[in-house]
Amino acid sequence: MYSPAHFEESRVEVLQDLVRAHPLATLVTWTGDALVANLLPLLFRPAEGADASEGRQGSLVGHIARANPLWKTTDFSVPVLAVFQGPAHYISPNWYPSKAHNGKVVPTWNYVVAQARGCLRLHQDPAWIRAQVAQLTAQQEATQTQPWSVGDAPPAYTDALLGALVGIEIPIDQWTGKWKVSQNQSAENRAGVVQGLVAASGTAMARCVQERE
Repeated sequence: MYSPAHFEESRVEVLQDLVRAHPLATLVTWTGDALVANLLPLLFRPAEGADASEGRQGSLVGHIARANPLWKTTDFSVPVLAVFQGPAHYISPNWYPSKAHNGKVVPTWNYVVAQARGCLRLHQDPAWIRAQVAQLTAQQEATQTQPWSVGDAPPAYTDALLGALVGIEIPIDQWTGKWKVSQNQSAENRAGVVQGLVAASGTAMARCVQERE
């Protein structure tokens, strides 16, 4: 990923927080003949015990439908790429006060993204798959007034559904991140961007711009 120094985000804890907040990943795999992209939610698990002491960077876990050919066609010797997209918004030149001074402004796009790389592993153990589904569900249901859990559904029903899944795990070898949020603009232009974003219902990106001032 092209990332000029002023947009680069290398703090692993910041990237992990983005994954937790925006877990729907674009998972890019190689079959030996072609690149394949699948969208699926992935849960970040920190390294623990021996893995943590050896400097491991945690893992991403998730599941796919058994009918999805990914688990049969992926070249497991080639690292996969998981892309997590955070807030993003079009930035109009009209939002820059400097436009009135010299007209030297152009449109752009602000965005926040985290990428993780590692080799894919499969899990067929029903207990592992159930635990992953339950953990991901708990993370996503945490904001609900009455959080739903896997145990709320009839066991026979969930057992049948879980049997149609294959678990996946990506031990992370590399994190990369990019926060392109108007850092290359003057304070005056950044303030104009925040004002324009708020007016355009882009409050999430407006917060990103403000946090990087």
